[in-house]
Amino acid sequence: MQPKKQTVPFKGTPEQEKALKDAIHQLKEEKGALMPVLQKAQEIYGYLPLEVQKIIASEMDIPLEKVYGVSTFYSQFTLNPKGRNRISVCLGTACYVKGSGDIYNALMEKLGIVGGECTPDGRFSLDACRCVGACGLAPVMMVNDDVYGRLTVDDIDGILEKYQ
Repeated sequence: MQPKKQTVPFKGTPEQEKALKDAIHQLKEEKGALMPVLQKAQEIYGYLPLEVQKIIASEMDIPLEKVYGVSTFYSQFTLNPKGRNRISVCLGTACYVKGSGDIYNALMEKLGIVGGECTPDGRFSLDACRCVGACGLAPVMMVNDDVYGRLTVDDIDGILEKYQ
């Protein structure tokens, strides 16, 4: 059973909004300005929640649907916040055959989130990836820049404790 989708409340500051609006006004007249504006917004906020997309649409006088479409089309953008500790489980062939799907499912259950989400306390976010280049250590997961290999579901609690 997968946990139900969590929502982390948006916590933008007036300073962040001012920085975004300043960036928009600098870039707005350039051809193809939406991409650099979205990149700047993600740099400022760390992700592109609906509230930020609405500011961009309003300030650039373009439909929200266009902002959303570009935000969801390109993999460099994320609509969900990332945790202080970013967990990435490899679901590439070598890792998957050796049980990474079970590890990924166990992490969703233990953290109470689904892939692509962040825990409500902001401590962990969880994503799947296709290959981290450590197939000889399969199954593999990363927490930030730390690589953990030859994992079993029983290893998860010990690893998570290191990041509490």
